[in-house]
Amino acid sequence: MADSRKQQEEHAEQAAPRPGTARLTDPRALRAYAHPTRMRLVGLLRMEGPFTATRAAELTGESVASCSYHLRMLAKYGLVELAPGGQGREKPWRATARFTDWPEYSEDPAVAEAGRAVEKVAAEQYFEQMRKAIEERPALPREWQEATVFGDTLLYLTADELSSVGERLAEVLRPYERLQEAREAHPEGARLVQIIRTGFPVARPPASPPASPPPGGGPR
Repeated sequence: MADSRKQQEEHAEQAAPRPGTARLTDPRALRAYAHPTRMRLVGLLRMEGPFTATRAAELTGESVASCSYHLRMLAKYGLVELAPGGQGREKPWRATARFTDWPEYSEDPAVAEAGRAVEKVAAEQYFEQMRKAIEERPALPREWQEATVFGDTLLYLTADELSSVGERLAEVLRPYERLQEAREAHPEGARLVQIIRTGFPVARPPASPPASPPPGGGPR
């Protein structure tokens, strides 16, 4: 029994979200977040905030009224909040966390479906960000063009091994994440860099059916 409890505690520790994470488990919150403009606003607030609905409109190309509405919806589910200062639409907003997390698996069909909706919107935004980065790469200094990472790897892994790879990649990044809290701690020449991590089983094509014997019943 003691070993079982220890294993449960270790699993709970591994599953615990990293500090500064907004954990979404309510399907209503997940569905609210699964919106391109709202997801973009949260990302912008984490990078550029706090800012007002007016500034949000300038950054996104949406109307001030639209941004104000989306910010209020995000606030309803705890992803953003009003920051001190300003009045009316000139009140600044800020993100409540540096990361957003949600269950990778759920027995609740509503949570599972809403989680997939979030991931689809996120994947579309990742693709757009990558496409833009590729287009803009020629304008970067040579050292940044050479430092840019782009590629993939196909591996045969068990589910446990894939989980371990994800945990080890997160561990590599963790020291750099801590430095983001204090901008004065950034080394000279540092730039904001996006690192996208994903790993998933590849759908294999169905096996070819056995060859049909030639007319006449095959060789004699």
